[in-house]
Amino acid sequence: MMTTRINPLSKPRLAGRGALSLAAIALGLLALTAPRHAMAQAVDKEKVAPVTQQAIPEAPGKAVLIATVTYEPGQSSSPHKHPGSIFAYVLEGSVESQLEGGPVKIYRAGDAWYEPVGAHHVVSRNASKSEPAKLLIFAVTSGHEPVKQPLEH
Repeated sequence: MMTTRINPLSKPRLAGRGALSLAAIALGLLALTAPRHAMAQAVDKEKVAPVTQQAIPEAPGKAVLIATVTYEPGQSSSPHKHPGSIFAYVLEGSVESQLEGGPVKIYRAGDAWYEPVGAHHVVSRNASKSEPAKLLIFAVTSGHEPVKQPLEH
């Protein structure tokens, strides 16, 4: 079995022949981090940094985005959903997370979770008021729609 190590601190790179264009990555990340209204501007300031994005040849029309998400102490995201599956792994610190209908959970460095397509992510925040938190996310995308979409009130 071949193992690939990813350094989440390295610069983003496009992988392989079927990789999506740099413009698609930029648009996806812009959509991932762009605030929708004044309240979002006060909340959604997490730092999102792409690691890589790659089309998936065995799943036409799908791509994988791997990125780091950094929360400063006490920082949170507004409620949102994702049009594709999300896998999250805590690299540093601790993150408080809740999917609608489920319990609030605290994930610490080394913990991971899965968010199904369209699940309402109602709580996503740094659990610490004094230490930063960093996630590595693996998102299945279409490559054309935003990775993160605000929940309608």
